[in-house]
Amino acid sequence: MPSSWSLLLRLVLPVFWIGLLVGVSFLATPVKFQAPSLELPVALDVGRVTFALFNRVEWALAILLAFAALISGFPRGWTLLLGLIAILLALQTFWLLPELNERVQAIIAGEMPQPSQHHMLYALAETLKLLSLLGMSILSALRFPSLLRR
Repeated sequence: MPSSWSLLLRLVLPVFWIGLLVGVSFLATPVKFQAPSLELPVALDVGRVTFALFNRVEWALAILLAFAALISGFPRGWTLLLGLIAILLALQTFWLLPELNERVQAIIAGEMPQPSQHHMLYALAETLKLLSLLGMSILSALRFPSLLRR
């Protein structure tokens, strides 16, 4: 039987990650491009640095979530969602971020790269991570005993 604190960890970590994801990907990033005094190359460079750090934070959270699942048992649906998140993170880390960083470097150098779908795929991955984390949060809330007693 998993302890209450390990179940709580499985609830708190996804909710915390949702807050970070919404704040970084869905709020701060789009708003940055609406600032009229911020030139595109600078905004892109800030985004590149932000998403590089955020990617490392997300890997740390994924490892913590895997640890939480290990100590509290591996509920099937929750683990499948964590696996999907890990796949999405790997795609972002090893394919999408390097491609987007190359585009940013080209724009900073004054070039105009060919149109690509990498940014849209990155946004899709962010949305799928958000939905997966929401699902994990719901599944965890349903298993947390004190939440069910209310």
